Amino acid sequence: MRLVAVLIFALMTAACNQEQDITGSTPVCAMRNYSSYNPRDMNQCVAACKACDHGNTVTCTTSCTLKGAH
Repeated sequence: MRLVAVLIFALMTAACNQEQDITGSTPVCAMRNYSSYNPRDMNQCVAACKACDHGNTVTCTTSCTLKGAH
């Protein structure tokens, strides 16, 4: 019975996520913050990832590498 109560509570808590996830918003944010944004430039890509996606250096470097930044 406790397991069912915990499961219901977890599902209700997950449904209350107020953060909006808008796919494709990173390029708009990056272009708004960096006038000459080049997603292939590793430094710009990582900086934009950190600022716009709230990532850290490791995850942003990996993401940018997968996107083709050098």
